[in-house]
Amino acid sequence: MAEQRGVEQRVGVCNLCEAMCGLVLTIEGDRVTGARGNPEDPLSRGHICPKGVAIGDVHADPDRLRRPVRRDRATGEWTEIEWDEAFDLVADGLARVMNEHGRHALGMYLGNPNVHSLGSMTHGPALVKALRTPNTFSATSVDQLPHQLLGHLMFGHQLLLPVPDIDRTSYFLVFGGNPMASNGSLMTVPDFPTRLRELKARGGRMVVFDPRRTETAKVASEHHFLRPGSDPWVLLAMVRQLFEDGTAAAPSYAVGVDAVREAVASFTPERAEQHSGVPAGEIVRIARELAAADGGVAYGRVGVSTHEFGSVCQWAINLLNVLTGNLDREGGAMFTSPAIDVVGTGLVGRGGHGRRHSRVRGLPETANELPVAALREEIETPGEGQIRAMLTLSGNPVLSTPDGARLDRALAGLEFMAAVDIYINETTRHADVILPPTTALERDHYDLVFHLLAVRNTARFTPAVFPKERGARHDWQIYRELALRVTDRLRPRARLVDRLKLRARMSLSPTRLIQVLLARGGSGATLTRLRKSPEGVDLGPLRPGQLPDRLRTRDKSLDLAPALVLEDLPRLDAAAAPADDELLLIGRRHQRDCNSWMHNTERLTKGRPRHQLLMHPDDLAARGLADGATVKVTSRVGTVEVDVQATEDVMPGVVSLPHGYGHGRDGVRLGVADQVPGVSINDLTDPERLDVSGNAALSGVPVTVA
Repeated sequence: MAEQRGVEQRVGVCNLCEAMCGLVLTIEGDRVTGARGNPEDPLSRGHICPKGVAIGDVHADPDRLRRPVRRDRATGEWTEIEWDEAFDLVADGLARVMNEHGRHALGMYLGNPNVHSLGSMTHGPALVKALRTPNTFSATSVDQLPHQLLGHLMFGHQLLLPVPDIDRTSYFLVFGGNPMASNGSLMTVPDFPTRLRELKARGGRMVVFDPRRTETAKVASEHHFLRPGSDPWVLLAMVRQLFEDGTAAAPSYAVGVDAVREAVASFTPERAEQHSGVPAGEIVRIARELAAADGGVAYGRVGVSTHEFGSVCQWAINLLNVLTGNLDREGGAMFTSPAIDVVGTGLVGRGGHGRRHSRVRGLPETANELPVAALREEIETPGEGQIRAMLTLSGNPVLSTPDGARLDRALAGLEFMAAVDIYINETTRHADVILPPTTALERDHYDLVFHLLAVRNTARFTPAVFPKERGARHDWQIYRELALRVTDRLRPRARLVDRLKLRARMSLSPTRLIQVLLARGGSGATLTRLRKSPEGVDLGPLRPGQLPDRLRTRDKSLDLAPALVLEDLPRLDAAAAPADDELLLIGRRHQRDCNSWMHNTERLTKGRPRHQLLMHPDDLAARGLADGATVKVTSRVGTVEVDVQATEDVMPGVVSLPHGYGHGRDGVRLGVADQVPGVSINDLTDPERLDVSGNAALSGVPVTVA
C-alpha cells in the first residue's frame, strides 16, 4: 500500500540463509529503503537478522554484474558482452574440451546459493544431468554430507533428516551448532532467541557442547567445552549409557539394536573424558537427563559435520533420539509434512554412496557428487579423465574448500572456465566468461528444501519484488540456454527425441512447476491461495506418527547399524587423545556474514573487526605472544598471518578463525575501503583430512602459532 507518493510497502522474503524469514520492504522507485521482519509470517513471526536488513544492498550493489563479461587472458581485462555472444562462447568452450578429451574433462561446482534459489533448484539439476560429467562437486561436502549420508543409510533418503521440535521440546541437547548466529541449519528455525526463551519459560533446558563459548553457548542452561573432534567419543558414551541403564528402547520397525549395543561397548565415559576433557560423570548425567525428559532432542550441526568422524557423530545423534523414544514424538526429532514433498515425489533422489570413485585418490561419490576436497588434484594431475574445464554455478570454492590457495593456482591452469555468478570473486576471476543471473528480489521464490527442514509446517510463495532489468536473465533461463547450446555441440549428438525432451523440461518456468506441485500435494496450499497470502500459510506444528510410513527404505525399516559407519569405528577406536601442547583450529560464523560473500556491504562490515584469530590467554602466554599481535598460523598445507585476540571464549588448546574471509587476492576488489579482509581459514585446512562420507574435516586441524 502507498504511504506517500512514490513510497510503498511490499511483502518479501530473505533467502540468504536457511531461516527464510518473511520481510516487509519499503520501496522507493527501484530501491529498498527499509526492511523489517513480517510479524504475519507464521514461521519467522517478525524475526529479522542483519542479513535480512541488508538484502536490498545486494540488489543495489555497484559491484554486482548485470551483463555478461569476458576476460582477456593476455591482459586480465574484463569486457561486457551481449548475452547471445556469451552463451555461444561458453557453449563452444565447454563442448570443445569435452569433445577433445571426453565428458570427464569437465568439472562442475555448485555453490551454496543454489539451494536458496527456486530457479536453481528446478533447473540446475537438469543442466548437470544434460552435461553428463561424473566430475560434479558442491558445497555439500564442506558442510553437511554426513547428515545426508546418514539420512540415506538409516531412513532411506538423503533429505529425510529429523528436525528438532523446538517449540515443544523440554530438553535441547546441542553439539557443534550455533542457531543464535545461524538461525538454524538443517533445522530451519527463525526467531531462535524467542523460541529459546519460550523453551526456558516452560521449564525446559538447553545444554551445549562446543569448544568455543558461542553465541548459543552463552545463553544455554549449561555449556561444556570439549576438544575439537572428540564429539563422537562423548556421543557414543551417551549411547552406551542408555544400554547400561536399561533405558535404550527401539521401535518395532528398527533393526540392528544388538549390533549397536556391541559396537558402542568399548566407548566408555572414562575414555570419552580422556579424549574430550568432559568429566565422565557429566556425560552420564546428561545422557540420563535426555532419556528422562518428557520430549527431549539431540541436535548436531557444522561442528560435528566437519571433522574426521562426522558420520559417526550424526549416527550417534540419531541413535540418541531413537533409543530415548524421542524420534517421531512431540518435542523430539520429527519430520515435516511439507506442501511440496521433494522426498515423497522423487524430485530429489534417494542418494547413494560408493557407486564410483574419484580418479586420483579413489574417493567415493555420495549422491552423485565427488568430495570437493578432490577437486584440486583432479585438475592438476595429468592423464585420462583430467579436469580441463570448469563450470561453477555460484559459490567461491577458493575461499570455502580445503587448501584454497592451491585450488586458486589450479584454476588458473584450466583450458577454459565459465561461471554463473553476480560477482567477480576469488574463484570466478579465473573464468573466461561470467554469466550473471538476477538477484533474489527480482525473481519469484518458493523454498523447496527449507520448508522440508522447518520446525513448523508452513508454505509461502513470494512473487518478485522488482521486475528484472531489461536484458537480464534469471538463473533458470541461463541454465536452459547452456544445456541446449552445449548439448547441441557435443559429439556424438544426442537423439532428437532426447533433445526435444530436454527443451521441453527446461522451458517450463519455475513458478509454473510450483503451481503443478502444490496442486498435487494435497495440503490445500495452492498457488492461488499463496498469492493471496504472501506472508505464508500455516499448516500446523510437526506431526508425530509418521513412521514407518514415511521411511523410504525398501522394507520400511529403520537401519540402526549401517555397515559403512560400523566399519569406521575401529579407526575412531585407534585415534590417540590429543597432546597437552597441541593446538587445534576450528572455524566460526558470524550473523553479519553470509559464507564467503557480502563482505563488501558496508551495512554488514561496519563496527568492530571480526577477522581475528581467537586464542586462550594461557596459550598466548605459553608461546610468549601478546594480545593484538600479528601471528603466523601454520598447518601442514599452508601459513597465514593474522591478528590474534585473547579470549576465554575458546578452551585452552583451541584457536578459531572465521569462515569465508580472505578477500582481495591479486587485486579482487575488497569493496568497503576500511574493511579488514582477514585471511582464509581454508588456506590452512587439509584436503587429506576427510570423514568416511568424503566431507572435508575443516575442524580440529592441527596448527602452530608463532
